[in-house]
Amino acid sequence: MKHSYMASGLAALALAGGILATVPAQAADSIYIPLFTYRTGPYAGSGIPIANGMEDYFAMLNARDGGVGGVMLDVEECETGYNTQKGVECYETVKAKNPIVINPYSTGITLQVIPKASNDKIPVLSMAYGLSAAAEGKIFPWIFNAPDTYWDGASAIIKDIGRREGGLDKLGGKKIGYIFLDAGYGREPIPLLEDLAKKYSFELVQYPVAGKEMQNQSSQWLNVRRDRPDYMIMWGWGAMNPTAVKEATKIRYNMENFYGVWWSGGNDDAGAGGEAAKGYRTLNFNGVGKDYGVIQDIKKYVVDAGNSQVEPEKFADNLYNRGVYNAMLVAEGIRSAQMLTGKTVISAEDMRAGLEALDIDEARIAEMGMEDFMHPFKLSCEDHNGHAPVYIIEWDGKDWKKASDWFEPMTDVVAPLLKAAADEYVASNAPWPEREVPCAGE
Repeated sequence: MKHSYMASGLAALALAGGILATVPAQAADSIYIPLFTYRTGPYAGSGIPIANGMEDYFAMLNARDGGVGGVMLDVEECETGYNTQKGVECYETVKAKNPIVINPYSTGITLQVIPKASNDKIPVLSMAYGLSAAAEGKIFPWIFNAPDTYWDGASAIIKDIGRREGGLDKLGGKKIGYIFLDAGYGREPIPLLEDLAKKYSFELVQYPVAGKEMQNQSSQWLNVRRDRPDYMIMWGWGAMNPTAVKEATKIRYNMENFYGVWWSGGNDDAGAGGEAAKGYRTLNFNGVGKDYGVIQDIKKYVVDAGNSQVEPEKFADNLYNRGVYNAMLVAEGIRSAQMLTGKTVISAEDMRAGLEALDIDEARIAEMGMEDFMHPFKLSCEDHNGHAPVYIIEWDGKDWKKASDWFEPMTDVVAPLLKAAADEYVASNAPWPEREVPCAGE
């Protein structure tokens, strides 16, 4: 069986869209985890650190602990180039190998895979991306999008803007710009933002960016300069993010009033603006930097051992740590499933139950070496997301610094909208199957 770092090394040599033929199928004494990654193409700047963080966490567990519960993790990458069709091809390829979970790492791929995986009974982990309504576990028993939905993220940004203005009631008459990748990802939070604009009487101005225009946003930012929004929110990915940050500095936009969702918080994203980008803010739900036990264990067992693809200066960047967080969710889902079932080598059905019973408390966080790296959260039969607290990080010209305490999204506002959106999804995709699997622990 290949360890995760071996699969990762081979991925760098793979052609875009091709599953790694050199990695063997799941062994009887291992747990097979496919990763949909993109180390090539215009989104590689975001995809590479994510892939490295996931690979290195799994490799660390294999090297330090012998996997999870004494079972080694067989990790295999499938290069998607962030292309939805290639992502679906990856899904069709790996499902024959009995994967315990699918990590699409693309909202577009996730939206296509949701009905397929629900029919095939394979859990999908779209960590803080994908379909926000999939948080409704009674309707989407096979889909998990912990620890926050895009609607949580949008509400959290508006909440922080309100805090800075002296209260949400002070948003009346304000103009908030929304620049977004014009794809499923960027369009996902628009209904929530439009609802909040009505609720708090601010004007929402939208600036869509087509994928082919990611590195040429001059027209959008000329419009921003013309419109003079009080705040800007970005839902970008890949080459869009550093381009937007540079364009914002060119028009001398007040970077302290420029927010990005958690996927717009790569070190290279803000670094593209250098000192001029000082003050740029993004949401975050994972720790930044190297000062965590888990990150030091990855360095010891994987990076220092020469078994990582990460460049030394990129180790523990924000998106690398995000990949670590994603891999942790998978590993903890396995651990939870093992505890529930008494099995060591689990199935996809077991994994689904394990994720649904996930309860990561302070004690477990400490055991994982993740103190201050993450916030506790819990999933359930009804809630496949957790709607966990987030915090703000701010670019200081050279690196990210924590700029707020942890705070909760507007869950009271988001919850009924999620339920309504889930019902709408079911109506639009009829006949949508009724939940048949029992709640975890029943």
